[in-house]
Amino acid sequence: MTNDDKPTANGGDGRCRKYRVTGRVQGVFFRDSTRQVARKLNLTGYARNNPDGSVEVVACGRAEALDSLADWLRAGPPMALVSDLQSTDLDLAGYQDFTIG
Repeated sequence: MTNDDKPTANGGDGRCRKYRVTGRVQGVFFRDSTRQVARKLNLTGYARNNPDGSVEVVACGRAEALDSLADWLRAGPPMALVSDLQSTDLDLAGYQDFTIG
């Protein structure tokens, strides 16, 4: 087991990713739906609206769960219309839950 594979207190294996989701993603229950999906995947972090109309998601957990979240973010909830998804790896953060900001 490498350092990157060690379980952490935030439910993950030392991985965090920041996503920027653009398109029709505000006012369509995107953040709450993201929280529900993230919690089912045992991810911690947050989802919040940005002033430019995008949604920022920071999620920490197992790599497979982060990949599953990214797949879901590409489509979003039924009323959303995602035009782009960007992601960046982050240093591990100590989130205890997945929240809406």
